[in-house]
Amino acid sequence: MALRGRLLRPDEMTTAEKLWQFNWTLVLLVCVVAAIGFAMLYSAANGSLSPWALSQMARFALGLAVMFAVALVDVRFWMRWAYLVYAIVLVLLAGVEMAGAVGMGARRWIDLGAFRLQPSEMMKIALVLVLARYFHGVMAEDARRLIYLVFPTILIAVPVALVLRQPDLGTAGMLALAGVAMFFLAGVRTWVFVAGALGALASIPVAWQFLHDYQKARVITFLNPETDPLGAGYHILQSKIALGSGGLFGKGFLQGTQSHLNFLPEKQTDFVFTMLAEEFGMVGSTVLVVLYLLILLYGFGISLRARSHFGRLLGMGVTVTLFLYVFINIAMVMGLIPVVGVPLPLISYGGTAMVTVMAGFGLLMSVYIHRDVAIGRRGLNDGE
Repeated sequence: MALRGRLLRPDEMTTAEKLWQFNWTLVLLVCVVAAIGFAMLYSAANGSLSPWALSQMARFALGLAVMFAVALVDVRFWMRWAYLVYAIVLVLLAGVEMAGAVGMGARRWIDLGAFRLQPSEMMKIALVLVLARYFHGVMAEDARRLIYLVFPTILIAVPVALVLRQPDLGTAGMLALAGVAMFFLAGVRTWVFVAGALGALASIPVAWQFLHDYQKARVITFLNPETDPLGAGYHILQSKIALGSGGLFGKGFLQGTQSHLNFLPEKQTDFVFTMLAEEFGMVGSTVLVVLYLLILLYGFGISLRARSHFGRLLGMGVTVTLFLYVFINIAMVMGLIPVVGVPLPLISYGGTAMVTVMAGFGLLMSVYIHRDVAIGRRGLNDGE
């Protein structure tokens, strides 16, 4: 941006000048999607701001503050401290195993009194950050050698193993998929993915033995929901009924029968997209999907404009993570994949997930503001 008669370096900009550099269209899109979420949580409570909508607004306000704070920090700062951020979140994740709070049969939260923290959500961004740091620090040809893939594989495997112990199959799957995506973006050879996919398929019989009974039931229900319509198949069958009953234009705001008569489970979290589809139909659902698509396109565009390899990897990784959130949740409620409990970003009720997603947008915005910064492999100085 040309100011004071010359092109300013990002590290020479004041806070006001960095704010001027924000991609405000992306911020507007994020706010619009969040506003849709507030409306759906208001509807989920039968036309009341409590207990969900008002709390979600407060969490979004905190998330906005986090997004701006993260965005204004030089992207080289995140480069330098990526391993520390990852280590802190990993310690929190390990802390869940030792002293985590139990909810809905799983140990996923750390109870801090005023609120409960879910480190597995934070790991989704921390993992992208540390993998971007690692692959930035190796030569392009080294990323194609197996020896250089051992350490990043460990970076992925450790949190995945900890999350599986909670147990949380959905989040563990998201972490693994995000890690695979970062490998792809870093230029790892195709045969590695093919070998990994074949190995994963071969390990299914073994992995099946380690699944909990309810996880096995979810897979069986996914294959044939009608086998247990009042038990394991209840959620997805009610979701499909609500999706179909919405038709083209929906039943109208606050008029969804499946949700308001409490046939639809977890309508404020996992199945909030189903409630939206029932009340606003295929047209309303499509509008939300298009908004998400625009956000993703902006994310990819910002990433491709970054001068540094770290910035490109970080931006792409955050954008792919957002895509995984959206795809898994919508595919889940439509019965295309098993129910795994992944929230719909900016829409589903949840504190840690909301703040984590907004922190991700902050990193993406930091990449945009500092897109012309050149970062050496050690991330210390421009052009190093």
